[in-house]
Amino acid sequence: MNKVFPIIIIAGLGFFNASAQKDTTKQAIDITSSFKPVLRNAVKINFYGSQLQADSSRPALNYNIPSQNLFYAYQPISLRPLALAQDTNLYLGGRNFLKAGFGTYSTPYLAAGFSFGDGRKSLVNIYADYIGSKGKDIEYQDYSLLNVKATGSVFTAKNEVYASASISRRDYNLYGYDHAAISYSKDDVRQQLQDIEIAAGIRNITGNDLNIKYNPSIQANFFTNKDQLNETTITLNAPVEKKIGDELTIMAAFNGEFANYSTQHFNPGNIKLTNNLIQVSPAVEYKTKLVKIHGGITPVWNNGEFEWLPDIYAEAQLQEKVFMLHGGWVGRYIQNTYRNLSAINPYILPITKYNNTKEVEYYGGIKATIGRHFNFNAKAGLVRYTDLPLFINDTATDDKGFIVSNERNINNFRVHGDLSYINQDKFTVTTGLTFNGYTGMKDNDKAWHTIPMEFTSSIRWWAFERFLLKGDFYFFNGGKYLTKGNGSKALDGGTDLSAGAEYKINKQFSAWMNINNILNDKYERWHNYQVYGLNFTGGILIHF
Repeated sequence: MNKVFPIIIIAGLGFFNASAQKDTTKQAIDITSSFKPVLRNAVKINFYGSQLQADSSRPALNYNIPSQNLFYAYQPISLRPLALAQDTNLYLGGRNFLKAGFGTYSTPYLAAGFSFGDGRKSLVNIYADYIGSKGKDIEYQDYSLLNVKATGSVFTAKNEVYASASISRRDYNLYGYDHAAISYSKDDVRQQLQDIEIAAGIRNITGNDLNIKYNPSIQANFFTNKDQLNETTITLNAPVEKKIGDELTIMAAFNGEFANYSTQHFNPGNIKLTNNLIQVSPAVEYKTKLVKIHGGITPVWNNGEFEWLPDIYAEAQLQEKVFMLHGGWVGRYIQNTYRNLSAINPYILPITKYNNTKEVEYYGGIKATIGRHFNFNAKAGLVRYTDLPLFINDTATDDKGFIVSNERNINNFRVHGDLSYINQDKFTVTTGLTFNGYTGMKDNDKAWHTIPMEFTSSIRWWAFERFLLKGDFYFFNGGKYLTKGNGSKALDGGTDLSAGAEYKINKQFSAWMNINNILNDKYERWHNYQVYGLNFTGGILIHF
């Protein structure tokens, strides 16, 4: 009772004090208690720790925050002679899928993907797709694309051993000739391109005692143009990095590309070529939260001829995660195999010699993040090319094929800007604008079939939880092309607008549709090769 009584008295005092503002009369309270607090003696010895010494080491607080955008920024691809493009798969859950559809111009579309393994010890992915169309306006205005690829990885405690195998086949027809004056059979104009690729490599997935990262790989490509040529390319790539502290990295890379090329039934005689390109790229990189400086030099042996390329660039953030300046002096070599050139222009005729392109660029620009959703990038630079391949119509015959006109020296003043608005995976808009100004040609009067200006834009919007709307817009100014008699004319350029939608019915089934070339602009990216007009495809997507 002696212990409880003071507690009651103290609570009463709190009550009287709270009401003192309302009652200003003086009151007196007498407290009588026999309780006397007593401090007991310590029953054990208390130890006091000595003061810790301050840690003067600098902590490495590097955070990699993943992008909140599930629809990655629009990447421009080489423009095909047909306006119909494949739809981008929307992975709505499920490791296996089947996508099928049909559209105008007798267009079947089929894609499938299968995945095996747990992703921790092993993983195997198999993917295949096919699309083809038959034109109505021009005879033999047909094409088909087939791709089948398998990739696999085996994971150990420290490494990932990976391999892949693929086959692709692209069937085109050389229909860009005067059909009123010349008559060809389908075998005469068939352009059947096939590529078989095998690759393997190993990389470390955890740190080691030496703090070294490595990723050596080998790739073999067996490329053919049916009844015309064969080309085999072996590519070796061996990059390695070593970190010294938290801010300094020493790196080096070896890259070797070895190609053999031979023609069949070529008039006046068959051709055999070899193309060996070897590059070694040592560099040092210093990186902090606000500054990144990369310095290196790249010795190159281009078919036995020695060159060197600069590898210097820097980035500096004036305001962290808001505004950045970047610039550099960089160079690279591009191996102009028939396989690589046909990926740019599928109507190319067999080549008669190899000329690898040397590219050196001086550039500067800014990057900025505006608010929480806007990203901006602007870049201007001067690009110097040596042995740049330009495509011209075979005016000596019937114009239906393209030959390579090599340009020893050419300059390109290039300006590029892009802007994106990303609101997680709900709404995404990206735009890009590029200007090219080619000057200083020595072997060609114009930069044949290059693009002076192009504009790209893409939008992805989840209007509802299960309903996606999308659209793409592409506009370009036409470049110059060579006419018979060594004349010069300009292509009209083109505008390509497409839209699509996808509705997720349930976890397994979705319905999709695409409308391509809505403006029905039958433009020409390559002279004499008109694209399809307005076309439509639609179908279903199944996950299981």
